[in-house]
Amino acid sequence: MYRDIVSVAKSIYRLTMVLPSVRLAYILGQLSGRMTKMMVDSMGFDGSAFCLRVESDLMCGVILSAVTTTSYLDMRRRGFAVNALRYEDLVARPVSMCRIILEFCHLPVSLVTLAIKAFDVDSQRNSVLAKSSIRHFKEPQLTPQTKAKLNELLQNYGMPLIGDSGIIEGTLTVQDTEKTVWATNGV
Repeated sequence: MYRDIVSVAKSIYRLTMVLPSVRLAYILGQLSGRMTKMMVDSMGFDGSAFCLRVESDLMCGVILSAVTTTSYLDMRRRGFAVNALRYEDLVARPVSMCRIILEFCHLPVSLVTLAIKAFDVDSQRNSVLAKSSIRHFKEPQLTPQTKAKLNELLQNYGMPLIGDSGIIEGTLTVQDTEKTVWATNGV
């Protein structure tokens, strides 16, 4: 599953406010690209292509998205049968998208109602990452200068640019099957 890259970047920034070790890495990343490389390495990816000094509060989230998305795209190009799901589609059309996910996973479509109920629960409740814990932190703003620098970074990694549709290859959508088309018409 992936999400609008600016939303990810803002969310990652807020997350750093409640996780001191991640905050420290974020700050040290402003001093040296080696810290960014080490963060990517610690996630199990090769960080050598991401040895960049953090130049804005949104950059770590953009790098995280670039790392995971380029890994996904690499798996597809190597022949793995993987597909993506866009968070914004899931939130906008939960019934249709849950139906697609269940069908894709060969699970009973009768689980749609139960799956939708999961949206009402904060998956991080009772932790420092709960929505109630991080929502009050001010989000960094996307200035035109920051957008230009982040788009340059995204372009270097072959990623969709900020302001584009942001849909990556292999994304499951409501239009993927004839069954789901009727689901969007009120069922």
